[in-house]
Amino acid sequence: MAYDPFVSRPLPRAGGDGLTRDAYDEEGFDETRETRRAAPDADNGNGRSAGDLLRQLFGDLTMLFRKELALAASEINRSVDDAKRGATSMITGGAVLYAGVLFLLGAVTLWLATMMATWAAALAVGALVTAAGLVLVGAGKKQVSATSFNPERTMASLRKDKQAVERHAS
Repeated sequence: MAYDPFVSRPLPRAGGDGLTRDAYDEEGFDETRETRRAAPDADNGNGRSAGDLLRQLFGDLTMLFRKELALAASEINRSVDDAKRGATSMITGGAVLYAGVLFLLGAVTLWLATMMATWAAALAVGALVTAAGLVLVGAGKKQVSATSFNPERTMASLRKDKQAVERHAS
């Protein structure tokens, strides 16, 4: 049974000090009072043992941990949903941007067609865009190469840790 701070507890009897008085003791002599005695490790003064309190503590900690995990999962789900909406917006914007670039390239081609043959204008624009694309792909390929995924600083730190452990062990 978990501790509930909102559940009322029985109030102390006569005298307000938690001690009971004999019905015939009008003056309240100490000899007629019953005193509550409890082993210090068995009772906390509320009638609950230390084991009960520890069980309650571990139960409350478990419940707190579960609620924290549920909160974290909720926050992660919200973040994932926001990321999905952002990615969808970026993809849609990219498609519209791509269409705009195609129309601009078409306009450049038509403008060049006024100065030269249409096929030559299309060939010149196509060659220029292809060259720019090849440069961009080459630059991206260098950044995504397998060697760029090596965690160099982490590996260096692990080597230092290994050397430190070996020095202390010997």
